[in-house]
Amino acid sequence: MSHDSHVRWRLVAWLFVLSTIAYLDRVNIAVAGQAIAREYHLSNVQLGWLSSALLLGYAAFQAPGGRAADRLGARQTLTVAVIWWGVFSVAMVAVPVAGYAIAVMVMLRFALGSGEAVMYPSANRVVATWIPIQERGLANGLIFMGPGIGAGITPPLVTAIMLRYGWRASFIVCAAIGLCAGAVWRVVARDTPAGHPGVSDGERTYIEAGIPARVAAPPLPWRAICADRNVRLLTVSYFCYGYLAWIFLAWFYIYLHTVRGMDLRTTARYAMLPGLAMAIGSAVGGVLNDYFSRHFGRRVGRCGIAALGIALAAVFIALGTQVEAARLASITLAAGAGSLYLAQSSFWSVSADIAGSSAGAVSGVMNMGAQLGGVVTASLTPWIADRFGWTTSFLAAAALCVVGATAWGFVRPTVEISDQRSAIG
Repeated sequence: MSHDSHVRWRLVAWLFVLSTIAYLDRVNIAVAGQAIAREYHLSNVQLGWLSSALLLGYAAFQAPGGRAADRLGARQTLTVAVIWWGVFSVAMVAVPVAGYAIAVMVMLRFALGSGEAVMYPSANRVVATWIPIQERGLANGLIFMGPGIGAGITPPLVTAIMLRYGWRASFIVCAAIGLCAGAVWRVVARDTPAGHPGVSDGERTYIEAGIPARVAAPPLPWRAICADRNVRLLTVSYFCYGYLAWIFLAWFYIYLHTVRGMDLRTTARYAMLPGLAMAIGSAVGGVLNDYFSRHFGRRVGRCGIAALGIALAAVFIALGTQVEAARLASITLAAGAGSLYLAQSSFWSVSADIAGSSAGAVSGVMNMGAQLGGVVTASLTPWIADRFGWTTSFLAAAALCVVGATAWGFVRPTVEISDQRSAIG
């Protein structure tokens, strides 16, 4: 079908940009971490506290942030959030070298995480309102290329700035980029197709025909969301997913430099690989998601692709730990990251499919699981590595991937939350 405008895809493209920038602000500390540790006399475990603090804030405000997007709209919610990111990212550079510095940094990272928490629940609200069901796999695949691209470009970008101007300059640059992108989002975005002056009648009709009427219904109560079987399964699987993903985002750069013995410039190049693999995996997973959903149903397209991707990640991670050559090990482990991200679109497409008017809140609950996985891995990964070695750290993540893949075998992507409530009540 021909549409006179493609505003929905322009919004998806800008959500991809914001998603990329969110990861710049979030993982720049993974690259600058050793410089910060030397200046403030921090151990790897204390660096892990900073990652954990960000993720605790991020996890704690997932569900409230999603509900805010459902009630206030993604346009306003994301605009305020991007300003918040910039303020607390820049505040890190002003922390003095003193005994209380670690406490201040922990609070700042928690605040940054709480502001970034609204990013993906808000994006999912846009998907639920703007994107027909048959296009949601690709839309989410494109949006979630952002974390991969962000994780991929952060090592060379932050390293280049850090080597020339110091780590503080890298934080300022990342914040400035975010503020500019947030201003553009405020101009181009609207909360509904009907409220956007650039949407043609043809595109509006096409969107409305592919979106369930429940998107305009009152929000679901928290009790119904938290009691839902699909939501619980998605949250458990996303916890396992997040545990592995955050090893790449928080520790891979340090692993290559300190364990595999690469110099800074080589580390920066090879640390890009997981992020780029994630971006490719996200896009490919989105395309496969929509294709198999159209031809074989959402049970195969959404659940089958997710289970396959997470299971493949476990295989590549296990293999990567056995490779002696540093560069080949980096490539093998990056293949695990790319396989993991084949599943990314499925999580967010299913949460939008089953949630209707509460897509923001439901995806916020689900994403809280992934971030709690990140909280655990931020501190547990260096603890395991210190006592049992990095191979054991990666194998623990691979074992969790098996659990995450298995959970998808019990997800029913066509059963909406309200339908389940009526079925059991």
